[in-house]
Amino acid sequence: MINYDEKIPNNVDLSTNKTLQRALEHWQPRFLDWWKDLGPAVFQNNEVYLRTATSVDREGWATFGMVRMPEYRWGIFLAERDPNRTIGFGDNIGQPAWQVVPGEHRSTLRRLIVTQGDTEPASVEQQRALGNSAPSLYDLRNLFQVNVEEGRHLWAMVYLLHAYFGRDGREEAESLLDRHAGDADKPRILSTFNEPINDWLSFYMFAYFTDRDGKFQLKALAESGFDPLARTCQFMLTEEAHHMFVGDTGIGRIVRRSVEVMNELKSDDPRKVRAAGAIDLPTIQKYMNFWFSSALDLFGSEISSNAASYFANGLKGRPDESLYDDHVAAGEYTIETPRGSESVSMRNAMNEITRAAYVRDCENGVKRWNNIIRKGGIDFELRLPSSRFRRTVGAWANVPTDPAGNQISPEAFAAGIPNWIPTPDDQAFVASVMQPVLEPGKIAGWIAPPDRGINNLPVDYEYVRLAS
Repeated sequence: MINYDEKIPNNVDLSTNKTLQRALEHWQPRFLDWWKDLGPAVFQNNEVYLRTATSVDREGWATFGMVRMPEYRWGIFLAERDPNRTIGFGDNIGQPAWQVVPGEHRSTLRRLIVTQGDTEPASVEQQRALGNSAPSLYDLRNLFQVNVEEGRHLWAMVYLLHAYFGRDGREEAESLLDRHAGDADKPRILSTFNEPINDWLSFYMFAYFTDRDGKFQLKALAESGFDPLARTCQFMLTEEAHHMFVGDTGIGRIVRRSVEVMNELKSDDPRKVRAAGAIDLPTIQKYMNFWFSSALDLFGSEISSNAASYFANGLKGRPDESLYDDHVAAGEYTIETPRGSESVSMRNAMNEITRAAYVRDCENGVKRWNNIIRKGGIDFELRLPSSRFRRTVGAWANVPTDPAGNQISPEAFAAGIPNWIPTPDDQAFVASVMQPVLEPGKIAGWIAPPDRGINNLPVDYEYVRLAS
């Protein structure tokens, strides 16, 4: 169970380690200052219908109630420990999972935790202004739920740094609040987390594509032989599912509204759709191209000695490792490069194996969105671009291709880009329709209403109480 009587809610018996407790209580005011300065820019003092974990089992991880965000009970929650757990892959397969950090893997594990931890506050910073243009109270609440949970995921990584990495860990925890998304001098570690998110179409794309990368990274770390990291990520995954749901259904509702408007107008002319206040399907495709290709780089290079080392040493496995037959990855894997097919060791291809699984997972949402279009009788199909398109990391980095993955000249790429990703004019149009709608039950004209409310409440429930 989670102890909510303590200053920092936790299920790790924090009170029995006074040194660690004091260190985290010293970090807590810095976190709250960061939240106040770089968290949501509006409605901080309004009550929001938020979900909070009261235990890590199925019955208690989601308890709902009205909370002011600065009073949200961020804490440290790990999945229950299996005392018989063994390392499930790599050269250490079958050995007992580590309860302390092996000295030889200390710097590598710290780097993995810091990189994961850096993404959590980054997304809050990227999304902080979106409350000014929320299409409904339902959507505003979902944004804030995502934000507070990203804040808790930061706490999860900070706990590991403080508890297991000594002075180095404490310094890294401080740095997680010193870097900021898009900062010219101290940007976030991964480039995607420095991209601006100025509109809700971008937010939904980020929640679907970028948070889905987060799902795969957390699943890989949940396999780790370092048991506290694995248990931390196991619980984080229960919350990450909601973030992807927000993206999936948000994009689907925008698509549905676009289809409705085309049928009302009896026209699929994007200019007419825009004039009617909806977002046209070609623009949705451009945003998909941008955010999907950006997320692909997060997996790293197709051929990676670091990924091979992580797997060999039991630090980071494949997502859903139990589904594979061979847990030592002894075989070969074929990588497609600009020079042609290349056979590499399975271990060196771990990033590409995970990226391929991610692409397949992304396709599921695209199928749902296309089903909306098809049922509406519209002749249009959304498509994921090739995993070669617009890459800046790996074998295809800076290799000009079209969205289908065909290699083209740099001149053809430059000429095609305005047709493939959002232009400043596209962004200006999308921003122009982002007018806030904050009356219970009302919704902006560019997005369809949700199919159902939250936690069995009606769609027109006052999910954010505007009277502070």
